[in-house]
Amino acid sequence: MDLSNEKGEEVTSKIRDSGGLGVILIALGFTILGTGTSIHRTTDFIIFCIFVLGFDLLYGHMGRLSFGHMLFFGSGAYAAGLLVRYITPHPLLALLAGICGGALVGGILGPVVVRATGACFALINLAFNQVGHFLALVAFAKVTGGEDGLSLTFSKIPFLNISNPKVFFGFTIFCLCLVYYFLKRLTSSPYGILLRTIRENETRAQFIGYNTFQYKWITFVISSSISAFAGALATLNYGYVNPSFIDPTRNVEVVFAALIGGAGSLYGAILGGVSYMVISNYLARYIPRWEIFLGLALLLLVFKFKEGIWGNILAVWKRRTQARSVNRT
Repeated sequence: MDLSNEKGEEVTSKIRDSGGLGVILIALGFTILGTGTSIHRTTDFIIFCIFVLGFDLLYGHMGRLSFGHMLFFGSGAYAAGLLVRYITPHPLLALLAGICGGALVGGILGPVVVRATGACFALINLAFNQVGHFLALVAFAKVTGGEDGLSLTFSKIPFLNISNPKVFFGFTIFCLCLVYYFLKRLTSSPYGILLRTIRENETRAQFIGYNTFQYKWITFVISSSISAFAGALATLNYGYVNPSFIDPTRNVEVVFAALIGGAGSLYGAILGGVSYMVISNYLARYIPRWEIFLGLALLLLVFKFKEGIWGNILAVWKRRTQARSVNRT
């Protein structure tokens, strides 16, 4: 029986650690999905999955739930939009500006935010998100366009024609795979192990000599940057930016996606992102109050399927592998 358990664990770890295979599966899956729906909508799915990956680094791996991550999504979107509107319409520079914008906001707020834990951490992030939304909507309305936002036109470059939906679709798949591979390497490294140690018992990590504040701050900035990258991609996809990109009420979307997919898992974040987008986009066509079903699904997850979609897939796979090993012996 012990041998079967070891074999099951080995198979499970191989599935989790197959970073290269994961990149291939992600690209293939979204390519297939793109054939069954509009490319623009599928591109939106991919961008949202990048956002969920950034959020899940903070929530799933470090154990800090944020109710204000739309602040960083919006920071990236507005940084990209403002650069295109007032400085240069180059799309790649817009993406770079978005990442830098998110990193800057995360770096400034990080020393304040990461000192808090639990509900305080979540609510402090929400408060900053409210401030950011006010700044974009009212305080700097002359620059940001206020409620109407900014309409944008991007320049064409040889290998990235934003106006071609198929080209941008392929580019966003590449970006998702890049983010996935980066996070896979990060979370599988000693750094990732330390993050999970902080999640489980921060006091123990401090006791053995780690500066947990520094690691939490760095992780907060990385999470903010990835979320901002998603926001910048959304700006390129839609061709405009407005206060809905930084709306605090939309934070529930990324939290729900991480939960339904399985917090702390890269595959889970992607599955959760796709699942949420499918539900919110297609169920809404047929059921006026579709949010009720999201609430019921969340309750079911909390009480019955705490590990989310990917966690339960792994559990079923492990049980079947163990059963086959026992039958052979």
